[in-house]
Amino acid sequence: MAITKAKLFDTSRKRSAELMKALGHPARIAIIELLAERNTCICGDITEELPLAQSTVSQHLKALKNAGIIKGEVDGVRTCYCLNSDGIVELNDLLTPLVKNLKTATQEQCC
Repeated sequence: MAITKAKLFDTSRKRSAELMKALGHPARIAIIELLAERNTCICGDITEELPLAQSTVSQHLKALKNAGIIKGEVDGVRTCYCLNSDGIVELNDLLTPLVKNLKTATQEQCC
């Protein structure tokens, strides 16, 4: 099955790639795991939980926020972060079918 250039760069594939890129660093995975574990907004505690400089954590938070995986609200001089439920649903909706197809393909083929 040949994939046309238009289909290669369709909205769904581009968005899936954007989400995977946002998750493409161990610190970002740790951040979303921390937010899920706490199940509440976190203001300022994230830097205390990770062995990274505050500026580095801020860069990772920005990448996750830009991808729509987390939300951040300004609270005085701090920003409070939490998981973005819409972003998590979108992540699940886009990546679950991909993983399912990959699992099916690995069961049917062998090199």
